[in-house]
Amino acid sequence: MSLRIACGTAHRALASRISSALGADMLAGEVERFPDGELRPHMPGIRGDDVFLVQPTGPPVNDHLVELLLLIDACRRAGAGRVTAVVPYFGYARQDRRSRDGQAIGARVVAAAIASAGADRLMVIDPHTIVLEAMFAIPVETLTAVSVIGDELLSSVTPDTVVVAPDLGAVKLAERYASLLGLSVVIVRKTRLTGTTVRAEELVGQVGGRPAIVVDDMISTGATIEAAVRLLLDNGACPDVVVAATHGLFVGEAVERLAKLPLRRLVVTDTLGEIESHALPVEVTSIAPLLAAAIGRLHDDEPVNELLGA
Repeated sequence: MSLRIACGTAHRALASRISSALGADMLAGEVERFPDGELRPHMPGIRGDDVFLVQPTGPPVNDHLVELLLLIDACRRAGAGRVTAVVPYFGYARQDRRSRDGQAIGARVVAAAIASAGADRLMVIDPHTIVLEAMFAIPVETLTAVSVIGDELLSSVTPDTVVVAPDLGAVKLAERYASLLGLSVVIVRKTRLTGTTVRAEELVGQVGGRPAIVVDDMISTGATIEAAVRLLLDNGACPDVVVAATHGLFVGEAVERLAKLPLRRLVVTDTLGEIESHALPVEVTSIAPLLAAAIGRLHDDEPVNELLGA
């Protein structure tokens, strides 16, 4: 089967970077939009090909998700030999459990929809939930951007720097960064009050007089990062904090919220579209080489173990 990099409208720049890294042609799917918002994708010329369909499901999440499902179906109906959905940012991953009676488990619903649409495999980067793979009936390749971002953080590391997990869910991620950078880990215990409000309650570890690198899988409204940084400063951490996250959504009041903090660097990857946050010291590093390496190995039926998140 011939390798084909295809994409929808969510992030054609990333698909182009992946194609360039692989030396492969990119096929941009045609997506007709009806006046009522209904989508009708067209993906011609891929019969018998090994198609890697690049479509992160970032904001607007529902539009990009439906487009992804229809693009997968279009690839199948065009006769693709194999279809891998490359979804660097996986929307609905936060909905992996119920917090009260009557809620849906969105991650499970989306997993079933992607498989039913005809995808043979899914590729994601640092999803918000560690149980995402268990929700799918198809293979899931869960990559991590830790090494990519870690290389960018080396210039900010001193012997007394600490890596900070802004909540318990980020502890394993923080441990990966700490192991890569040769640093120790500090943990923030938080309580989420609403979808946009967080209270940081306790700090596990010593930060007095020490530089801090706060790491997370994503920055959405910025509430978790804000609470963590303020707690660090209250406990004597050095100002000019560094923040790193795989996915930079920056929705709602994120830019205004983070702009009030003494951030020296804010490192994210290009899993989503172009980031417009001029008030922040944002540095975007590309995960295209990581995705290209994984795609090349999967196409050749080679293992991708060292690229996977533990």
